[in-house]
Amino acid sequence: MKSPDNATGADPITQPASAFLWGALGVIAFSLSLPMTRLTVDELDPTFVGLGRALVAAVLAGALLAVRGEPWPRRRDLPRFALVSLGVVIGFPLLSTLALQQLTSAHSSVIVGLLPAATAAWAVARAGERPPRAFWAAAAAGLVAVLAFAATQGVNGIAVADLLVLGAVLAAGLGYAEGGALARTYGGWQVICWALVLTAPFLVVPVALTAQGSGDAGAWLGFAYVAAVSAFLGFFAWYRGLALGGVARIGQLQLAQPVLTLLWSALFLAEQVTLAMVVAALAVLVCVVATQRTRSGHHERGGRRAADRHGHVVQGAVLPRRAQ
Repeated sequence: MKSPDNATGADPITQPASAFLWGALGVIAFSLSLPMTRLTVDELDPTFVGLGRALVAAVLAGALLAVRGEPWPRRRDLPRFALVSLGVVIGFPLLSTLALQQLTSAHSSVIVGLLPAATAAWAVARAGERPPRAFWAAAAAGLVAVLAFAATQGVNGIAVADLLVLGAVLAAGLGYAEGGALARTYGGWQVICWALVLTAPFLVVPVALTAQGSGDAGAWLGFAYVAAVSAFLGFFAWYRGLALGGVARIGQLQLAQPVLTLLWSALFLAEQVTLAMVVAALAVLVCVVATQRTRSGHHERGGRRAADRHGHVVQGAVLPRRAQ
């Protein structure tokens, strides 16, 4: 069995342009997730959509890993892959799909605007990152912009569906932070592939029990997108961006995701694009730029210390993995 070095070899922040581009590609892919899911929930069972997309993606991931001949993850890393699975393979897809039975994708996207803040918080807790104060100031400004936008769009009160979306945000933040840290060792696409494959056996029964043959072409098109892109290909770019640029920093690119989602909702679900959306887009994008320009000294040292404790990175260089 071989023991390749599958990790992203560059130290975080040393390739900011590349990290930004990979992260932006991931955000664009994910920004279509809520509208595409919304297309499915009126026709297909939400549990089938939320978990079935991961099962389809797991088949694709397993085939890719087999063709590449990738060795299994190290046993000591399996609990960390479990956190990725709980966050982005099960938690966010299932909770957000259940919520979209009652909420529009536009309403949900405003709450998902909290995701960058959740990702940054989990990055401190799980990825050992320590962003400087200027970073937190810019991130807070972005959060305020998102909340202000929510207020102007008539998001009043907290319903059960809102709590489901908030739970989805917390789950995704954990999955992004843990997956971004693992991507420094395994590489972005391997992280999501292994998370999907390791979770697949637990998804077969609930997906089989909720499967149904009904549903129009639009519903199945939406399901195909969330299975192939939202649950699989989008993470190739996203985790690579997180590994190259840092979880907290690149995670702030998702401040732009709610506005993008609203634009897709207007195109695919005939929702109106208002002046408030344009103003929010400009405000959010300014905050994204500000987070990208903050100095990375504390972040870099904190990330390296955490990596040393896990035995993954020494002095910014990635250690080869040993085969099981």
